Amino acid sequence: MKTKNKKDKVNIITLGCSKNLVDSEVLSGQLAAADVNVLHESKKLDHNIVVVNTCGFIDKAKAESINTILEQVELKKRGKLDKVYVTGCLSERYKQNLEDEIPEVDAFFGTMELPFFLKKFNVDYKAELVGERVLSTPNHYAYLKISEGCNRTCSFCAIPLMRGKHMSRSIESLVDEAKFLVSKGVKEIMLIAQELTYYGLDIYKKRELPKLLHALADIKGLKWIRLHYAYPSKFPMEIIDVMKEKENICNYLDMPLQHASNKMLQAMKRQITREEMENIIFEIKSKIPGICLRTTLIAGFPGETQDDVAELKNFLQKIEFDRVGIFTYSHEENTSAYNLIDDVSPEEKEQRAQEIMEVQQEISLKKNEEKIGKIFKAIIDKREAGKYVGRTEFDSVEVDNEVIVHSQKKLSPGDFVHVKITNAFDYDLEGVVIHN
Repeated sequence: MKTKNKKDKVNIITLGCSKNLVDSEVLSGQLAAADVNVLHESKKLDHNIVVVNTCGFIDKAKAESINTILEQVELKKRGKLDKVYVTGCLSERYKQNLEDEIPEVDAFFGTMELPFFLKKFNVDYKAELVGERVLSTPNHYAYLKISEGCNRTCSFCAIPLMRGKHMSRSIESLVDEAKFLVSKGVKEIMLIAQELTYYGLDIYKKRELPKLLHALADIKGLKWIRLHYAYPSKFPMEIIDVMKEKENICNYLDMPLQHASNKMLQAMKRQITREEMENIIFEIKSKIPGICLRTTLIAGFPGETQDDVAELKNFLQKIEFDRVGIFTYSHEENTSAYNLIDDVSPEEKEQRAQEIMEVQQEISLKKNEEKIGKIFKAIIDKREAGKYVGRTEFDSVEVDNEVIVHSQKKLSPGDFVHVKITNAFDYDLEGVVIHN
């Protein structure tokens, strides 16, 4: 507990996705500018206020968020904390329930209530600080959230309930923020949104991601730009043209497809067929041979049969994605899929997810083995157990492959090196630095 003459120290705990992380960094920036001592996920327990930035995406994420809140409330009961505040998606979606169930929390705030939240610290929201975040990532990379919310109506997804309608940020504000990040040492930015390809439709009346990419690619000192979460339906192929033209836009695209069975795609309200997805993917690959494609899938959606799972496996074997992530279906109230019968057991969902990932594991190992003997540019992320760990342009942070890097010379996080691959594993590579 702090004494009366001691300043508040705030610790922010972030759960969920990278979009939440950016929100925490923006909050940190606002507090720090007002001379509030702010930390991110500190383990020291020398703070007196905690902010839990929650996730409400699926059951597992909700459970983690609630458990984290309860842990902090317990610390408060034991006199280790003065205040516990909760914000983020879970708080947006279940605010009334949470207030009733966990009254020990001092206040709950939704996803769009930052100015009200800051009042708890006697801090006024400063719009001019929007791009000036306190990074919680290593200095050499950062996420750049280009829009908020989503206008899509996917039947399984609760994100529009928590984040609202799609709202793009202006190109000027994003370029300013990216320049600020570069001035702080950032060399790689990952563009994130609920849906990248929709960018600009609300404020410019047309899809303007290509124009934004041109503007960002021209920023001096920005070495890598990476694209996450592009919706496949009506995919604007101009994005690929800009990627091909600009050397600092990574040949990497994260395009969550969710399934490959037309029956499932229709039930999920994805507005696209398997055939259309294949055509888009093959066109992308023809424009940039060697591009890294990442996708995300859902196992166990209501009505999914073994035939649908077999079709999904066949699709993976045909397309050979470089990276795949998978979720088991979570039955979310107030989504249109909630009206369907959740007829696949939790055990069966896990089994199907495992089967699908076993197919991808073979593909990943084969693709990695093809890299042995080849040289790739890599960025160093950290030093761990006496070795350096980095990534190629085909790998995003945390979700993709890593490269174990051996070097005779000392390296630092953020250094770019050329690595000759000497060994391949299911999801990682190993290599040696080729020194000039």
